Amino acid sequence: MIVPLHLDDWLVVADKPAGLLSVAGRGPAGEDCLHARVRRQWPDALVVHRLDMATSGLMVFARGIEAQRTLSRAFASREVGKRYVAVVAGVPRPWDPDADGWSVIDLPLAADWPARPRQKVDAAHGRPSLTRWRAIGDAPGPWGAGTLLELEPVTGRSHQLRVHLAAIGHPVVGDALYAPEPLARAATRLLLHAERLALAHPADGRRLSWRSGAPFREGG
Repeated sequence: MIVPLHLDDWLVVADKPAGLLSVAGRGPAGEDCLHARVRRQWPDALVVHRLDMATSGLMVFARGIEAQRTLSRAFASREVGKRYVAVVAGVPRPWDPDADGWSVIDLPLAADWPARPRQKVDAAHGRPSLTRWRAIGDAPGPWGAGTLLELEPVTGRSHQLRVHLAAIGHPVVGDALYAPEPLARAATRLLLHAERLALAHPADGRRLSWRSGAPFREGG
């Protein structure tokens, strides 16, 4: 049973566990997903964005087509605030940070067709992709050789945060697609979590925000 972080006539906000699809995939194995679980309780719930299967954290679902259109436009026009946390290998060195300590990764991304679903940095054919990041502490618990980062995807490309971090030499711990094998096996899950979400309510425009603490912040 889903216990929503927010529920009203226009939207549902829920916390997706790592390893669960956001939306239905292929075949019987792909039927279980957060969208299906939400729709069992709220049949009018519609998808407006996704998280990678391996990523945990906050997702919002629209209730009805009007809410879906409004929220989809907000995501497309980058009016939705999104913050993630991740444990990465090593200690990233900030470059040209702003006053609040945010650095920027600006690398174009494209599908790596021979190795789908992987994505890759592609200067010739990639779509512009921008990630802001800053270190917020040492990696917790058993991942003490790494760093805890706060991340803000300015654009929303597939696997963007994971590819960008791997490209600068600091892949996410537990990343089976982009980290070297020892690092990929260093955790039982991908240590990436959608921790904060903020948006304008589709009915009246009031600003709403939610937070879901990363389960691995304390090393769990």
